[in-house]
Amino acid sequence: MIAQSKVRKIGNSLGVVLPKEALQQLKAEEGTILYFTESPECSLRVTPEKPGFKNMMEIADKGMQRYRNALRELAK
Repeated sequence: MIAQSKVRKIGNSLGVVLPKEALQQLKAEEGTILYFTESPECSLRVTPEKPGFKNMMEIADKGMQRYRNALRELAK
């Protein structure tokens, strides 16, 4: 699926309206929480809320902070 959307001004903020096809793919509806995580090459991954996802991301973030020097060396 390839879709595009413009960044628009919404009040004092900027926002993006997701196309219907993207929402169907995510199985998202009004009120669904979406998580945006970094991916390689300046991209984002969009994930709908799943049970335990927030907790897993917090654990991963703590691990990445704690071992950031080791991870940086492994990435070389």
